[in-house]
Amino acid sequence: MASEEPAVAHWLFGDQLGPHFIDPARGGPRRDVPLLMIEARGVFRRRRFHRAKAHLILSAMRHRAAELGDRVRYVKADSYREGLEAVGDGPVTVHHPTSHAALGFVRSLPSVRVLPARGFLVTHDAFTSWAAARGTKQLRQEDFYRWVRQAHDLLMEGDRPAGGRWNLDHDNRQPPPRDVTALGVPAPYRPRESAIDEEVRADLDRWSRDGDVRFVGEDAPRAFPATRREALAALHRFADHRLATFGAYEDAILAKDATMSHSLLSSSLNLGLLDPAECVELAETRWRSGDVPLNSAEGFVRQIAGWREFVWHVYWHFGDEYRDRNVLRHHRALPDWFTELSPEGTDANCLSHALDQVRGAGWTHHIPRLMILGSFALQRGWEPRAVTDWFHRSFVDGYDWVMVPNVVGMSQYADGGRMTTKPYTSGGAYIDRMSDYCGPCRYKPSVRVGEDACPFTSGYWNLLHRHRERFEHNARMVQAVRGLDRLRDLDELLAQEAARED
Repeated sequence: MASEEPAVAHWLFGDQLGPHFIDPARGGPRRDVPLLMIEARGVFRRRRFHRAKAHLILSAMRHRAAELGDRVRYVKADSYREGLEAVGDGPVTVHHPTSHAALGFVRSLPSVRVLPARGFLVTHDAFTSWAAARGTKQLRQEDFYRWVRQAHDLLMEGDRPAGGRWNLDHDNRQPPPRDVTALGVPAPYRPRESAIDEEVRADLDRWSRDGDVRFVGEDAPRAFPATRREALAALHRFADHRLATFGAYEDAILAKDATMSHSLLSSSLNLGLLDPAECVELAETRWRSGDVPLNSAEGFVRQIAGWREFVWHVYWHFGDEYRDRNVLRHHRALPDWFTELSPEGTDANCLSHALDQVRGAGWTHHIPRLMILGSFALQRGWEPRAVTDWFHRSFVDGYDWVMVPNVVGMSQYADGGRMTTKPYTSGGAYIDRMSDYCGPCRYKPSVRVGEDACPFTSGYWNLLHRHRERFEHNARMVQAVRGLDRLRDLDELLAQEAARED
């Protein structure tokens, strides 16, 4: 049998930048195969991305090209198709891309051969087998997480979870300490910009001036790693100085301490600069050496080996049509102040702070995303696909595979419970308990009607009423729905919400 025609180049997408994407021992191309990188400006022209996100992606790509030197051909083009013309009609290999659109495109090209995905702990085939064995349309992260822990021997003691419990969430939901404005832990790693960053910023400025590309948000000095070396420094600083306090306060919020003890590694993982295996293994090493408590190590491992892996596979398992799920039939448009990241557009202190953080950094941690930004969108009945697009464009770590399951499935409950057991939303009491936002706010979390009514509290009850028939059949929602019958001012609340302008 004739040998397969060798590839003339291996194509690296802009989120495949770590060494594990070109390691022959891990399914990458041979070391003598040239590499191709395509910087497609049309990607930024089609959608209005956060300026800091565009900067980070281009900086990371150009830094990687500089590291690879003569082995890589770096093509600046309007589209991927145009960029591929630089290598002619010869065969090209590429690792499985991270979006349905990109995968459909590369599979449509007869000259491109798609290699297995990299950058995740679980293969597509392994997940498919696990899901098939479940025998149900509903997939649950907790079941998947336990399976991954066992399969990869993560935080295990024999066949049992370390400490005797799989889930330490009960220990990891503490409110912030009282009477403090910051958690008091060492600051996260911050990179130093290079000449490449200056070049990127100049290009983005020119594109904006020419009206070729429009951005949203601010491009402050780059706050997230753009190279493998920076990402490793960020990982080890987190493990050495911040992981120990991560667990207990991972769901807490302080207005003047946006990062708390969070790792800020999501963008590095999603650019491919870090491998998830090295992250969870380091956390386990720190726990076994006695440097960090088990609840912190488990909380971090859960985020990566549990939730990140689950979201990746749900994205592919449910298919491209999943993004259009909208069982609650929410169709309202996002208001301009929200899409423009304008904190001045709302008097709600928590929402204003969250938008300000996104505008300035293109990042907030998971609780402002889920329980403030996402919860508000759900309560207001905004169209889930538009909310998904907003999160994708506005966050430096936002990619299609990240945001479709996180927003459609979790944040907006638009799939009706295929990946979560209930809608993730709350009244103002939760925000008051888990943050210091409510004290100086003009609204009162306990008030649901009138000038002082918290928009989250009134919005919560309005949402339950609007979808009562559906939620009263959900075991985890039935008690909340029954609470509607105890509201003497329900009619007044509903009239108030009907007249509210977002």
